[in-house]
Amino acid sequence: MHEWQKDTGRAPIATKIVVAGGFGVGKTTFVGAVSEIEPLTTEALMTQASAETDDLAATPEKTTTTVAMDFGRITLDADLVLYLFGTPGQQRFWFMWDDLVRGAIGAVVMADTRRLEDCFPALDYFESCGLPYVVAVNHFEGTPAYEAEDVREALSVPERVPVIVIDARKRDTVVDALLALVGHAVELTPA
Repeated sequence: MHEWQKDTGRAPIATKIVVAGGFGVGKTTFVGAVSEIEPLTTEALMTQASAETDDLAATPEKTTTTVAMDFGRITLDADLVLYLFGTPGQQRFWFMWDDLVRGAIGAVVMADTRRLEDCFPALDYFESCGLPYVVAVNHFEGTPAYEAEDVREALSVPERVPVIVIDARKRDTVVDALLALVGHAVELTPA
C-alpha cells in the first residue's frame, strides 16, 4: 500500500486515458506493459469468419484480437492515477469508441510504420471530437526505424500534437507516452 493510500484526508486524481489505433498495432501490449493490476482484456481467438476482413500480412503470428476493450491502471504519482482503456482496432467494433472515450482527458493513438494508413481513422476520430491526443509510433523488431518527425510528416499530424517512438513491450517507453499525453492535455486545458 502506498503512503498516500493511508491518508484518508485526500484522494488521488483519477484520470481516464484511451489507447487507440489500428488492428494489431500493440494496444493490448501497451496497456499490459504498465498496468499495476492484472489487465482486463477481451481477447478472442480469430476465426475463419474474419479472414477476409482482418489483414494479417504484417502480423502473421497474431491469433487473438480485442473484441471490446482492454483495461489497466497505473499510479504515476502519489496523487495521479491513470485508468487506461484500450479500444478494439477492427472497424466492426468502432461503434464502442464513443462509450470508451466518454470522460477521457486524452488518447494515445498508436501507429505501426508498416501500415500507417491503419491509424488514420483514430487520428480523424480524435481530431473531429477535439480530444487531446499524442501519436505513439510502436517500433516493431525487424522494421526500419523512423524518426518521429518523419512519421509526423507522413501522417500530416499537426505540430501541436506530440509524436514519440515507443516499444509497447517496454514499460519505460509506455510511461513516456502517457506522460507526454498528460502534459499535452494539461497544456490544452483552460486555467
